[in-house]
Amino acid sequence: MANPKTDNTKKPGFFVRMGRKFKEIFSELKRVTWPTFPKVLRGTCVVLVVVLAFLVVVTGINYGLQALLNLITGIGA
Repeated sequence: MANPKTDNTKKPGFFVRMGRKFKEIFSELKRVTWPTFPKVLRGTCVVLVVVLAFLVVVTGINYGLQALLNLITGIGA
Protein backbone atom coordinates (compact mmCIF):
# COMPACT_ATOMS: atom_id res chain seq x y z
CA MET A 1 0.00 0.00 0.00
CA ALA A 2 1.50 3.33 -1.04
CA ASN A 3 1.66 6.17 1.41
CA PRO A 4 0.21 9.35 -0.15
CA LYS A 5 2.96 11.48 1.39
CA THR A 6 5.79 9.44 -0.16
CA ASP A 7 4.15 8.88 -3.56
CA ASN A 8 6.27 10.36 -6.39
CA THR A 9 3.29 11.35 -8.54
CA LYS A 10 2.79 14.93 -7.46
CA LYS A 11 0.03 17.26 -8.49
CA PRO A 12 1.32 19.80 -11.08
CA GLY A 13 2.06 23.27 -9.80
CA PHE A 14 -0.35 26.18 -9.90
CA PHE A 15 1.22 27.87 -12.94
CA VAL A 16 1.38 24.60 -14.88
CA ARG A 17 -2.33 24.00 -14.25
CA MET A 18 -3.19 27.58 -15.20
CA GLY A 19 -1.13 27.27 -18.40
CA ARG A 20 -3.00 24.10 -19.34
CA LYS A 21 -6.32 25.75 -18.59
CA PHE A 22 -5.50 28.75 -20.81
CA LYS A 23 -4.37 26.41 -23.60
CA GLU A 24 -7.71 24.58 -23.35
CA ILE A 25 -9.62 27.87 -23.39
CA PHE A 26 -7.87 29.15 -26.51
CA SER A 27 -8.25 25.84 -28.34
CA GLU A 28 -11.98 25.90 -27.52
CA LEU A 29 -12.32 29.51 -28.73
CA LYS A 30 -10.82 28.50 -32.09
CA ARG A 31 -13.72 26.08 -32.59
CA VAL A 32 -16.43 28.65 -31.86
CA THR A 33 -18.53 29.78 -34.80
CA TRP A 34 -18.93 33.50 -34.29
CA PRO A 35 -22.07 35.23 -35.62
CA THR A 36 -21.81 37.58 -38.56
CA PHE A 37 -22.16 41.32 -38.08
CA PRO A 38 -25.70 41.47 -39.57
CA LYS A 39 -26.85 38.76 -37.15
CA VAL A 40 -25.36 40.67 -34.21
CA LEU A 41 -26.98 43.90 -35.41
CA ARG A 42 -30.36 42.19 -35.84
CA GLY A 43 -30.13 40.60 -32.39
CA THR A 44 -29.21 43.93 -30.83
CA CYS A 45 -32.18 45.62 -32.50
CA VAL A 46 -34.54 42.90 -31.24
CA VAL A 47 -33.25 43.34 -27.69
CA LEU A 48 -33.66 47.14 -27.86
CA VAL A 49 -37.22 46.87 -29.20
CA VAL A 50 -38.20 44.40 -26.46
CA VAL A 51 -36.64 46.60 -23.76
CA LEU A 52 -38.47 49.67 -25.08
CA ALA A 53 -41.76 47.75 -25.22
CA PHE A 54 -41.37 46.65 -21.59
CA LEU A 55 -40.43 50.23 -20.66
CA VAL A 56 -43.69 51.50 -22.16
CA VAL A 57 -45.74 48.79 -20.45
CA VAL A 58 -44.14 49.27 -17.03
CA THR A 59 -44.40 53.07 -17.30
CA GLY A 60 -48.09 52.75 -18.19
CA ILE A 61 -48.74 50.44 -15.25
CA ASN A 62 -46.83 52.80 -12.95
CA TYR A 63 -48.81 55.81 -14.17
CA GLY A 64 -52.11 53.94 -13.79
CA LEU A 65 -51.31 52.77 -10.26
CA GLN A 66 -50.19 56.28 -9.30
CA ALA A 67 -53.46 57.73 -10.61
CA LEU A 68 -55.41 55.07 -8.69
CA LEU A 69 -53.49 55.85 -5.50
CA ASN A 70 -54.14 59.56 -5.93
CA LEU A 71 -57.84 58.85 -6.48
CA ILE A 72 -58.06 56.67 -3.36
CA THR A 73 -56.07 58.94 -1.03
CA GLY A 74 -57.17 62.26 -2.49
CA ILE A 75 -53.61 63.64 -2.26
CA GLY A 76 -53.63 65.08 -5.77
CA ALA A 77 -56.87 67.04 -5.27
